[in-house]
Amino acid sequence: MLRQTLRMTTATKVSPSIVAQNRIRMVNNWLGARVNMSTTAAKADAVEADVLHRKHLSSRTFVLNRPKALNALNLSMVRNMTPQLQAWDASDLCKVIVIKGAGGRAFCAGGDVRQVVELAGSGKQSEALDFFAEEYKLNHMIATLKTPFVAILDGITMGGGVGLSVHAPFRIATEKTVFAMPETNIGLFPDVGGSFFLPRLDGETGTYLGLVGTQLRGIDTVLAGIATHYVPSERLAALEDRLSELETDNHDVINMAIEDFVSEPLHDHKYALSEHRDAIDRCFRYNTVEEIVAALEQEKTPFAQKTLTTLRTVSPTSLKVTLQQIREGANLGIADCFRMEHQLARQFLHGSDFAEGVRALLIEKTLDPKWKPATIEEVDREQMLGQYFRNQAPKALSLSSNATWREYPYSRYALPSEDEIRRIVLGQSEGSGPLQLTAEEVADVCVKKSGGKIGVREKVMEVLSRKVTKGTDGELKWIN
Repeated sequence: MLRQTLRMTTATKVSPSIVAQNRIRMVNNWLGARVNMSTTAAKADAVEADVLHRKHLSSRTFVLNRPKALNALNLSMVRNMTPQLQAWDASDLCKVIVIKGAGGRAFCAGGDVRQVVELAGSGKQSEALDFFAEEYKLNHMIATLKTPFVAILDGITMGGGVGLSVHAPFRIATEKTVFAMPETNIGLFPDVGGSFFLPRLDGETGTYLGLVGTQLRGIDTVLAGIATHYVPSERLAALEDRLSELETDNHDVINMAIEDFVSEPLHDHKYALSEHRDAIDRCFRYNTVEEIVAALEQEKTPFAQKTLTTLRTVSPTSLKVTLQQIREGANLGIADCFRMEHQLARQFLHGSDFAEGVRALLIEKTLDPKWKPATIEEVDREQMLGQYFRNQAPKALSLSSNATWREYPYSRYALPSEDEIRRIVLGQSEGSGPLQLTAEEVADVCVKKSGGKIGVREKVMEVLSRKVTKGTDGELKWIN
């Protein structure tokens, strides 16, 4: 295989105000802001379907086909895909389902939240809620398919695009992948199953990503556990051809086929969150936003200051709801997570911050949202819990099936989690044995358990560099 080199740009120091403005512009550009709602754009979309269906041998493919809108997801696209996905999943001729985006810039940059807010603002809250309900049903269906599902994240993947991919057994990142869940910027919350997948990332990584909306790129999405494989974009066409030739729907066979196209380890690459992971776990382990802010203030580092600037820019209500949904979701099955998020979406449609965030960032583009309440301290926790989590909707979200689980059933196709590595270090994992292991031996065990998966050794060594110390005899001791 050709060695792929990931070119990382060097971050420059900027003032907190510039950081905040840049974050807002990022959301303006990528979270559905480029969805042109004019009559001209609507006519252009009508020329060709907004989701294309392709059949090739044993594979079936969805192509999100709104490249001018960065493939932003709308209700039409959801309704296009849902019945076809059900049909393909029931077909004996279909062995693998692929989803990707057209245009080369984005997989899917988010949901069409502008249209949702416009419906709610005209008194059509039930129609606005239909978008969330049908979107979540599709997300749940993807999560519980029996047919292998492969999401190709070749470009911007945010918001609604995350829901179409992150619950799939196979999530392929490329050098063009840009992942984020920046919903708190527009007065919403990280939905589409964010309450399930965020708390299952390493340590408090998911809490950090959900509250702050930080971007991860390329190979870093694999190291974080968001993507399962890193395949250079130049190899995607050949990979799709290979998948279409398979005559089985066995997930292990699909995985081995993808592994044949994975880039060689990027030995000179440093995980973007590596130097901040300890601070993230220290500061974001608390159950209130006020405690998280206080912990960050104690850090007194550029990373902490930048994070605080972001937290003071986004919606205070969104922050508190997001933190609570992540804590709740850690103990729920995936079906109940979608039901909880449907309830949250209903409440946000009746609140003010979602409409205000979309107005300021996506419609009028004044970049000056007026949040109500305006500060974290003004959002009463008990009132927030009562309004968003205890005020049950008259009708719960109805899913296409009762299928659910509390842990991802195909997590073995991703790199090992930090918790898996911890259990091996402590001799609590099958195959690790009762003896204390060296760092190289821990890596060897992980590589063997993964079947030789590319990137495992690099992930293990990165985790061990932060989480263990050596005893007098060279044995590893885990740092809690």
